[in-house]
Amino acid sequence: MDYNAAELMICVAARLLKNGSTVAVGTGAPCAAAMLAQKTHAPDLLIAFEAGGLAPLLPTMPISVGDSRTSHRALMATSMCEIMDACQRGMIDYTFLGGAQIDAFGNLNSTVIGDHARPKVRFPGSGGANDFASFCWHTLVLTQHDRRRFVAKLDFLTTPGYLTGPGAREAAGLPAGTGPYKVITDLAVLGFEEASKRMQVENLHPGVSLADVQGQTGFELLRAARIDETFPPSAAELRILREEVDPRGYILGR
Repeated sequence: MDYNAAELMICVAARLLKNGSTVAVGTGAPCAAAMLAQKTHAPDLLIAFEAGGLAPLLPTMPISVGDSRTSHRALMATSMCEIMDACQRGMIDYTFLGGAQIDAFGNLNSTVIGDHARPKVRFPGSGGANDFASFCWHTLVLTQHDRRRFVAKLDFLTTPGYLTGPGAREAAGLPAGTGPYKVITDLAVLGFEEASKRMQVENLHPGVSLADVQGQTGFELLRAARIDETFPPSAAELRILREEVDPRGYILGR
């Protein structure tokens, strides 16, 4: 069945969200993944939005974290402070992030390209990304895969991954057991080796080789002991995505 890269990435991300867990999301592809998970294998997935919507029953895709739909039939319409407090208390299992750059330890830059004082490009910055990645148990990153994004050294560290390696998060005062979980790209699914905390290839998308992935990465990738081929989106997943989650093609059509 035909599908595009966005649909594949969203389906892969949705499958990673366990039933009965909690996830903090923004809009776009992460929200689509959470909605798809709820409509398939994880009906008891609890969704939290940065602006305060907690456990809504989303009727359609919201266009911002403050969209009224993020509180539709929700358990609470609260505030950013309460959502961040829930993260700090260890109540959020997953969060989704993105960025302009990512390094081998899953650190993210969403602030500047170039020198901070005189940047070539200035981005919106952290928003809630630093808080989410610091305190949620598992951070998932959705991003396109190319050498401009996967870099040996960030131009600016906005959001902590495993920082410089094993023990670095804990030394910085962040909770033990938190950190990057998976990086889902248009080429592969990447995880992090337990011993070194460095990024490793775990799944290759259909038609993609290890050489393709390494060629689009600015640092040496590790390889998992077993590398599987990503299972493509099923007909049922695509139907729900296209007809129920994003019928207007705001995300899938990009």
